[in-house]
Amino acid sequence: MDDSRDKYAKPGKGNRNDRAGEGRRPDWKPRDRSDPRPGADRDRSDRRGAADRQTRNKPGFDRRGKQENLIIGRNAVAELIRSGAPVDRIYASGVEGSVIPILAEARAAGITVIETTNEALDRMAGGERHQGIAAAAAEKAYSTVEDILKIAEERGEKPLIVVCDGIEDPHNLGAVIRCAECAGAHGVIIPERRACGLTPAVARASAGAIIHMAVAKVPNIASVIETLKKAGVWTFAAEAGGTDFFEADWNLPCAIVMGGEDSGVSRLVRERCDFTVSIPMYGHVNSLNVSTAASVLLCHAARMQRKGG
Repeated sequence: MDDSRDKYAKPGKGNRNDRAGEGRRPDWKPRDRSDPRPGADRDRSDRRGAADRQTRNKPGFDRRGKQENLIIGRNAVAELIRSGAPVDRIYASGVEGSVIPILAEARAAGITVIETTNEALDRMAGGERHQGIAAAAAEKAYSTVEDILKIAEERGEKPLIVVCDGIEDPHNLGAVIRCAECAGAHGVIIPERRACGLTPAVARASAGAIIHMAVAKVPNIASVIETLKKAGVWTFAAEAGGTDFFEADWNLPCAIVMGGEDSGVSRLVRERCDFTVSIPMYGHVNSLNVSTAASVLLCHAARMQRKGG
């Protein structure tokens, strides 16, 4: 019987490692190693490597790619909660076993719990064994909205507050806190979810201002607007299409609401604010970075409050 495989028979002792290529199929060609795209496998590997390098180089991550302020493991997280140290939030990839009482303690302590995946925790932990739970330790203890109002009362000043409606970049939040402190503001309010907390990167970006600034973390920004209004504070949403900020009356107890980097002030929050103010743009670029805009409004509001008009 004619076996078609005979034409691929290996003469003598030829094999795959034969340097002369004996025993190879006639149409076989060695891979061109100079080809910058030798195959999809290498492409995927390159992309993974680039992503890992990007994470390691990202502010707030160490050389292994682990978040600098991340406490991992069930025992470590449980002890952190019991110690009373400030905790920004807790991440859990599953509610089971000994994780259940840990999360119960966290919620009882008012700590935000976010359910995530094992893959996400792997990335955050830089490959270290996390046991399905991790805690992001805050750089300082959070204050309350009442604490901020009390600070203004003790100073004998009209409240000047910054409300951050979804700022996610730690450098922006740190810069806003720095601007608020320099302008003599009494506190900054941030949301629990979909926003940056008081991480080491925020502390560095604030250039030390975080130590002197009361920062409150609240479940809902729209609700806190109502709380501030009941306390006699007038709320100003910084958004396009509003009144020129030079024409607004800032000689009031006021809270300036700054929106997120991409979305701005959310619709519900904007609708609950007393005023909408805008910074006129005279150049080709139609908007300012959120921390830059905050500095403009804060400095003007602080001057008007102190000047008395």
